Amino acid sequence: MKILCANWQAADEAELERQHYPDIEFILARSTNDKAAALDPAMCREVDAVINYSPTHNVAAAPTAFPKARIAVRSGVGFDNIDTSGWGARKIPACNVPDYGTTEVADHAIGLMLALTRGTSAYGGAIEGEGAQGWHFSRAPLVRRHKGATFGVVGLGRIGLAAARRAAAFDMKVVFYDPHLLSGVDLSTGYERVHTLAELMGRADVVSIHTPLSDETRKLIGKAALAAARPGLVVVNTARGPIVDLDALEAAMRSGTVAGAGLDVLPHEPGDLEHPLLAAWRRREPWIVNRLIVTPHAAFYSPAAMRDLRLKSIEVVHAYLAEGRLTNCVNGEYLK
Repeated sequence: MKILCANWQAADEAELERQHYPDIEFILARSTNDKAAALDPAMCREVDAVINYSPTHNVAAAPTAFPKARIAVRSGVGFDNIDTSGWGARKIPACNVPDYGTTEVADHAIGLMLALTRGTSAYGGAIEGEGAQGWHFSRAPLVRRHKGATFGVVGLGRIGLAAARRAAAFDMKVVFYDPHLLSGVDLSTGYERVHTLAELMGRADVVSIHTPLSDETRKLIGKAALAAARPGLVVVNTARGPIVDLDALEAAMRSGTVAGAGLDVLPHEPGDLEHPLLAAWRRREPWIVNRLIVTPHAAFYSPAAMRDLRLKSIEVVHAYLAEGRLTNCVNGEYLK
């Protein structure tokens, strides 16, 4: 069994995978931050499966380049960078790994909220940069009480639900918007369901985004959604960068409609640091100081999560090729 590990990210040579699956031949194709890994056409013709390890790049060859492949896997939760329709056209399942890093991402979302609304990053930065002059509680502009505030969730999947549970532990009221969930989820979770994004934006003090990226959700948090926001809103995005329209977010933050934002993901990574919103943040312009936090698409990460991800990615392939057991398929509509 040969698996192409496209856009391989780890520093090692897949020792973990080889230890647990000695019967598999792993072919590693390393990528860089700004470019997908080049692939040898002859190698592509020999592999039984393709796994894409990059969170930002697709595989640098079309599904038709892999005539022997019987399954494709995106090593991660998001599957916007795997050609679901292309693989589906060949009746080949494309899968993801949704059951890793759930607690890490949920923790990170809450951490971004707390850093803004309890001032944990602002206070330290003020003291570090200004010494005694920065030693004052007023240096964090977004501090507020969480008890009784409303935490809005966009997308109540595994991670959205985990984030909601954490917010509820702070005595926050949880409301959610997810048009794809079956009726009754609000009854089973105890959280309030709203049926429009505008209603969620208008009621929430914090909105945390946990929906997949698709044509439907691209720029979902845009001009219209932000115009409906409750004044003083804090936006947190640990899902996919293109879900938030940075131009609209900048305008909403400049106007004061949105008080702050915590972004773990950007529309282009890491290439849009010169976007006006991020440029103003990096220059520490007064209107944005201590109102924006950016982290480098790191919400998923912990050593334990990475181990889970690496082994679960191979498990999806092995279960299908060795046992005929298909898990986590995301292009099932093409396989019928």
